[in-house]
Amino acid sequence: MLSKKCIFKGSGVALITPMDRNNNINYETLEKLIEFQINNSTDAIISCGTTGESSVLSSEERQKIIEFTIKKVNHRVPVIVGTGSNNTQTALEFSKQAEKLGADGLLIVTPYYNKCSQESLVSHYNYIADRVSTPIILYNVPSRTGVNIHPETYLKLSEHSNICATKEASGNLSNILKTKYLCGDNLDIYSGNDDQIVPVLSLGGIGVISVLANVCPKETHDIIYNYLNNNISISRDLQIRYTELIELLFSDVNPVPVKKALNLMGFDCGSCRLPLGELNSANTQKLQDSLQKLNLV
Repeated sequence: MLSKKCIFKGSGVALITPMDRNNNINYETLEKLIEFQINNSTDAIISCGTTGESSVLSSEERQKIIEFTIKKVNHRVPVIVGTGSNNTQTALEFSKQAEKLGADGLLIVTPYYNKCSQESLVSHYNYIADRVSTPIILYNVPSRTGVNIHPETYLKLSEHSNICATKEASGNLSNILKTKYLCGDNLDIYSGNDDQIVPVLSLGGIGVISVLANVCPKETHDIIYNYLNNNISISRDLQIRYTELIELLFSDVNPVPVKKALNLMGFDCGSCRLPLGELNSANTQKLQDSLQKLNLV
């Protein structure tokens, strides 16, 4: 089988979508966030993912955000667009739209709520992959979707020339190990959990799609590239150093805490759209204390 294109190595930021006081998209802040990321060594930008509140964006907003992000990034790093849905045809339409707008990759989450079988997962992804040419990153996050991609299913999916990688947020290192064993170099693996970057790298992963990178882009990049350059102890120590902050960034449903963190750092990111609310005062104080300890505020 021909070697597949590697979309990126390193830290891909699952970028938040900033809102203004009227809960509309704040493009001025979005541009600042993009520049902050690129100036601090982020290796890829993921637009309209879970952290970007994709589920509460209108189709018009999605298109404008994707266009804006791709234009502002201007090929400096890859732009990957979240195009998943629990409706296969909708996911295909989102994917074709992102492809037309110039996305470098498509991040496609497993169909949520439907709880489809492993065989149906293969049919769903192959249906989309057959109809686009932009490389696809699978996204496995069973805590949100109720569906888990099994290692044997990854093997079948990796046989498609356009399915290049997976964002693994199952937390199951044994399954990630078996996936690597079965798929080898035919499926790149990105950690989908910030507290498992080094463990996934140790099993052959090549990076992370990260919430942490919103506030610590350089540090998240450094965790990975120190590991890939055989500076294992430095990578491990950085992973450990940011443990408390990572925990606090998930003290409420993502992206509630990370938006609060960016606001505390001086970025005008606003609040999440309903049904997500505000971070409570106790966790806000803990988050601020952690950011201060790390000299981020």
